Amino acid sequence: MKGPGSGNWPVRLRLHLHRWHTVGVVEQLLLIGAGGFARETAEAVRAVNATENTWDLLGFLDDDPALLGVRVGDVPVVGPIDAVHEHPDAMVVLCTGRPDNYVSRRLIAHRIDLPDHRYATIVHPDVSMGSTASVGVGSVLLAQVVLTADVRVGRHVAVMPQTVLTHDVLVQDWATLASGVRLGGGVTISEGAYLGSAVSVREGCTIGAWSMIGMGSVVTRDVPPERLWFGAPARDISPAPLPIGHLA
Repeated sequence: MKGPGSGNWPVRLRLHLHRWHTVGVVEQLLLIGAGGFARETAEAVRAVNATENTWDLLGFLDDDPALLGVRVGDVPVVGPIDAVHEHPDAMVVLCTGRPDNYVSRRLIAHRIDLPDHRYATIVHPDVSMGSTASVGVGSVLLAQVVLTADVRVGRHVAVMPQTVLTHDVLVQDWATLASGVRLGGGVTISEGAYLGSAVSVREGCTIGAWSMIGMGSVVTRDVPPERLWFGAPARDISPAPLPIGHLA
Protein backbone atom coordinates (compact mmCIF):
# COMPACT_ATOMS: atom_id res chain seq x y z
CA MET A 1 0.00 0.00 0.00
CA LYS A 2 1.13 3.57 -0.63
CA GLY A 3 1.96 5.81 2.28
CA PRO A 4 4.31 8.43 3.67
CA GLY A 5 7.67 8.18 1.98
CA SER A 6 6.20 6.61 -1.15
CA GLY A 7 6.89 8.39 -4.40
CA ASN A 8 3.14 8.38 -5.04
CA TRP A 9 2.09 9.94 -1.72
CA PRO A 10 -0.33 12.78 -2.50
CA VAL A 11 0.76 16.32 -3.09
CA ARG A 12 -0.86 19.12 -1.14
CA LEU A 13 -4.19 20.37 -2.36
CA ARG A 14 -5.87 23.72 -2.48
CA LEU A 15 -9.66 24.07 -2.49
CA HIS A 16 -11.26 21.33 -4.61
CA LEU A 17 -8.33 20.56 -6.90
CA HIS A 18 -6.57 17.20 -7.01
CA ARG A 19 -3.19 16.39 -8.47
CA TRP A 20 -4.62 15.02 -11.75
CA HIS A 21 -7.01 17.85 -12.59
CA THR A 22 -6.07 20.43 -15.22
CA VAL A 23 -7.28 23.86 -14.18
CA GLY A 24 -9.78 25.29 -16.66
CA VAL A 25 -10.68 21.91 -18.16
CA VAL A 26 -14.10 20.36 -17.42
CA GLU A 27 -13.63 16.63 -16.90
CA GLN A 28 -16.16 13.82 -17.02
CA LEU A 29 -16.92 12.19 -13.67
CA LEU A 30 -18.57 8.92 -12.62
CA LEU A 31 -19.60 8.11 -9.05
CA ILE A 32 -19.65 4.42 -8.12
CA GLY A 33 -22.60 3.62 -5.89
CA ALA A 34 -25.99 5.32 -5.69
CA GLY A 35 -26.62 5.39 -1.95
CA GLY A 36 -26.37 8.13 0.63
CA PHE A 37 -22.63 8.74 0.35
CA ALA A 38 -22.85 8.90 -3.45
CA ARG A 39 -25.64 11.47 -3.26
CA GLU A 40 -23.64 13.51 -0.74
CA THR A 41 -20.63 13.39 -3.05
CA ALA A 42 -22.83 14.55 -5.94
CA GLU A 43 -23.87 17.56 -3.83
CA ALA A 44 -20.19 18.31 -3.16
CA VAL A 45 -19.54 18.15 -6.91
CA ARG A 46 -22.35 20.65 -7.50
CA ALA A 47 -20.84 22.95 -4.87
CA VAL A 48 -17.43 22.72 -6.55
CA ASN A 49 -18.98 23.53 -9.93
CA ALA A 50 -20.76 26.53 -8.43
CA THR A 51 -17.33 27.89 -7.52
CA GLU A 52 -15.55 26.86 -10.72
CA ASN A 53 -16.97 24.70 -13.50
CA THR A 54 -14.83 21.58 -13.02
CA TRP A 55 -16.87 18.40 -13.45
CA ASP A 56 -19.31 17.00 -15.99
CA LEU A 57 -21.12 14.53 -13.73
CA LEU A 58 -22.19 11.70 -16.06
CA GLY A 59 -24.03 9.74 -13.37
CA PHE A 60 -23.87 6.90 -10.89
CA LEU A 61 -22.78 3.31 -11.54
CA ASP A 62 -24.54 0.72 -9.38
CA ASP A 63 -25.04 -3.05 -9.60
CA ASP A 64 -28.70 -2.92 -8.50
CA PRO A 65 -30.58 -3.65 -11.77
CA ALA A 66 -33.68 -1.92 -10.41
CA LEU A 67 -31.79 1.38 -10.45
CA LEU A 68 -30.64 1.28 -14.06
CA GLY A 69 -32.03 4.32 -15.87
CA VAL A 70 -33.49 5.77 -12.66
CA ARG A 71 -32.57 9.25 -11.49
CA VAL A 72 -31.36 9.30 -7.89
CA GLY A 73 -31.25 12.79 -6.43
CA ASP A 74 -31.56 14.12 -10.01
CA VAL A 75 -28.46 12.14 -11.12
CA PRO A 76 -29.01 9.19 -13.50
CA VAL A 77 -27.82 5.66 -12.84
CA VAL A 78 -26.09 4.99 -16.15
CA GLY A 79 -24.98 1.40 -15.71
CA PRO A 80 -23.50 -1.28 -13.44
CA ILE A 81 -20.11 -0.84 -11.82
CA ASP A 82 -18.21 -2.66 -14.57
CA ALA A 83 -19.50 -0.12 -17.10
CA VAL A 84 -16.74 2.15 -15.84
CA HIS A 85 -14.56 0.56 -18.53
CA GLU A 86 -16.91 1.94 -21.20
CA HIS A 87 -15.88 5.48 -20.16
CA PRO A 88 -12.08 5.49 -20.44
CA ASP A 89 -11.86 9.29 -20.31
CA ALA A 90 -13.98 9.72 -17.17
CA MET A 91 -12.60 10.28 -13.71
CA VAL A 92 -14.05 8.07 -10.96
CA VAL A 93 -14.89 8.25 -7.26
CA LEU A 94 -15.82 5.21 -5.16
CA CYS A 95 -18.85 6.29 -3.12
CA THR A 96 -19.74 3.24 -1.02
CA GLY A 97 -18.96 2.19 2.53
CA ARG A 98 -21.94 1.60 4.80
CA PRO A 99 -21.01 0.50 8.34
CA ASP A 100 -22.22 -3.03 7.58
CA ASN A 101 -19.83 -3.23 4.60
CA TYR A 102 -17.10 -0.66 5.13
CA VAL A 103 -14.55 -2.67 3.11
CA SER A 104 -16.56 -2.18 -0.10
CA ARG A 105 -14.48 0.64 -1.61
CA ARG A 106 -11.34 -1.46 -1.45
CA LEU A 107 -13.11 -4.51 -2.90
CA ILE A 108 -14.55 -2.48 -5.78
CA ALA A 109 -11.18 -0.91 -6.51
CA HIS A 110 -9.59 -4.35 -6.78
CA ARG A 111 -12.43 -5.49 -9.03
CA ILE A 112 -12.28 -2.63 -11.55
CA ASP A 113 -8.48 -2.34 -11.36
CA LEU A 114 -8.07 1.29 -12.41
CA PRO A 115 -4.78 3.18 -12.11
CA ASP A 116 -4.58 6.00 -9.59
CA HIS A 117 -4.72 8.67 -12.29
CA ARG A 118 -8.34 7.69 -13.05
CA TYR A 119 -9.53 8.65 -9.58
CA ALA A 120 -10.78 12.12 -8.71
CA THR A 121 -10.47 13.82 -5.34
CA ILE A 122 -13.54 15.79 -4.26
CA VAL A 123 -13.14 18.49 -1.62
CA HIS A 124 -16.21 20.59 -0.83
CA PRO A 125 -15.47 24.34 -1.10
CA ASP A 126 -16.55 24.78 2.54
CA VAL A 127 -13.67 22.59 3.77
CA SER A 128 -11.04 24.43 5.82
CA MET A 129 -7.68 23.01 4.77
CA GLY A 130 -4.35 24.21 6.08
CA SER A 131 -1.59 24.92 3.59
CA THR A 132 0.43 21.98 4.96
CA ALA A 133 -2.40 19.43 4.65
CA SER A 134 -2.51 16.76 1.93
CA VAL A 135 -5.27 14.53 0.53
CA GLY A 136 -4.86 11.42 -1.61
CA VAL A 137 -6.55 10.44 -4.85
CA GLY A 138 -10.08 9.11 -4.64
CA SER A 139 -10.84 10.74 -1.29
CA VAL A 140 -13.95 12.79 -0.53
CA LEU A 141 -14.15 15.60 2.04
CA LEU A 142 -17.67 16.92 2.62
CA ALA A 143 -18.80 20.32 3.89
CA GLN A 144 -17.32 21.93 7.00
CA VAL A 145 -14.50 19.44 7.45
CA VAL A 146 -11.42 21.01 9.07
CA LEU A 147 -7.79 19.98 8.46
CA THR A 148 -5.48 22.18 10.51
CA ALA A 149 -1.69 21.73 10.21
CA ASP A 150 0.36 18.88 8.69
CA VAL A 151 -2.65 16.61 8.34
CA ARG A 152 -2.26 13.74 5.87
CA VAL A 153 -5.27 11.96 4.39
CA GLY A 154 -4.61 8.91 2.23
CA ARG A 155 -6.30 7.39 -0.81
CA HIS A 156 -10.03 6.63 -1.03
CA VAL A 157 -10.82 8.09 2.39
CA ALA A 158 -14.38 9.23 3.16
CA VAL A 159 -14.63 12.22 5.53
CA MET A 160 -18.18 13.24 6.43
CA PRO A 161 -19.40 16.73 7.40
CA GLN A 162 -18.12 18.67 10.42
CA THR A 163 -15.21 16.33 11.11
CA VAL A 164 -12.09 17.94 12.64
CA LEU A 165 -8.57 16.64 12.03
CA THR A 166 -6.02 18.56 14.11
CA HIS A 167 -2.25 18.87 13.77
CA ASP A 168 -0.19 15.89 12.60
CA VAL A 169 -3.13 13.54 12.14
CA LEU A 170 -2.55 10.69 9.70
CA VAL A 171 -5.56 8.99 8.07
CA GLN A 172 -4.49 6.01 5.99
CA ASP A 173 -6.07 4.60 2.83
CA TRP A 174 -9.69 3.34 2.79
CA ALA A 175 -10.63 4.80 6.18
CA THR A 176 -14.11 6.23 6.86
CA LEU A 177 -14.75 9.11 9.28
CA ALA A 178 -18.47 9.67 9.85
CA SER A 179 -19.95 13.08 10.63
CA GLY A 180 -18.71 15.00 13.65
CA VAL A 181 -15.58 12.93 14.35
CA ARG A 182 -12.92 14.75 16.39
CA LEU A 183 -9.27 13.67 16.22
CA GLY A 184 -6.69 15.04 18.63
CA GLY A 185 -3.19 15.97 17.57
CA GLY A 186 -0.96 13.18 16.31
CA VAL A 187 -3.73 10.58 16.01
CA THR A 188 -3.23 7.79 13.45
CA ILE A 189 -6.25 6.21 11.77
CA SER A 190 -4.92 3.04 10.20
CA GLU A 191 -5.96 1.52 6.89
CA GLY A 192 -9.65 0.88 6.46
CA ALA A 193 -10.76 1.84 9.97
CA TYR A 194 -14.35 3.06 10.41
CA LEU A 195 -15.18 5.75 13.00
CA GLY A 196 -18.88 6.31 13.63
CA SER A 197 -20.57 9.67 14.08
CA ALA A 198 -19.31 11.92 16.89
CA VAL A 199 -16.37 9.71 17.86
CA SER A 200 -13.61 11.55 19.73
CA VAL A 201 -10.04 10.25 19.82
CA ARG A 202 -7.47 11.42 22.35
CA GLU A 203 -4.24 12.92 21.05
CA GLY A 204 -1.52 10.47 20.08
CA CYS A 205 -3.75 7.39 19.89
CA THR A 206 -3.71 4.87 17.06
CA ILE A 207 -6.84 3.23 15.68
CA GLY A 208 -5.90 -0.15 14.24
CA ALA A 209 -6.43 -1.27 10.66
CA TRP A 210 -10.00 -2.24 9.73
CA SER A 211 -11.24 -1.64 13.26
CA MET A 212 -14.63 -0.04 13.95
CA ILE A 213 -15.40 2.57 16.62
CA GLY A 214 -19.10 2.87 17.52
CA MET A 215 -20.83 6.23 17.28
CA GLY A 216 -20.36 8.64 20.17
CA SER A 217 -17.41 6.75 21.62
CA VAL A 218 -14.50 8.43 23.40
CA VAL A 219 -11.20 6.70 22.61
CA THR A 220 -8.46 7.27 25.20
CA ARG A 221 -5.99 4.50 24.25
CA ASP A 222 -4.78 2.57 21.23
CA VAL A 223 -7.26 0.27 19.49
CA PRO A 224 -5.97 -3.03 18.02
CA PRO A 225 -6.64 -3.97 14.39
CA GLU A 226 -9.96 -5.53 13.35
CA ARG A 227 -11.74 -4.96 16.66
CA LEU A 228 -15.05 -3.25 17.50
CA TRP A 229 -14.77 -0.74 20.33
CA PHE A 230 -17.59 1.28 21.86
CA GLY A 231 -18.35 3.47 24.87
CA ALA A 232 -17.07 6.42 26.88
CA PRO A 233 -14.37 5.58 27.51
CA ALA A 234 -14.33 3.12 24.60
CA ARG A 235 -13.62 -0.54 25.36
CA ASP A 236 -13.19 -3.73 23.37
CA ILE A 237 -16.54 -5.31 22.50
CA SER A 238 -15.93 -7.98 19.85
CA PRO A 239 -14.25 -8.65 16.52
CA ALA A 240 -15.07 -5.99 13.94
CA PRO A 241 -17.92 -6.89 11.52
CA LEU A 242 -15.66 -7.75 8.59
CA PRO A 243 -16.41 -10.23 5.81
CA ILE A 244 -14.33 -13.41 5.75
CA GLY A 245 -11.33 -13.04 3.51
CA HIS A 246 -11.64 -9.27 3.17
CA LEU A 247 -7.85 -8.88 3.05
CA ALA A 248 -7.39 -11.46 0.29
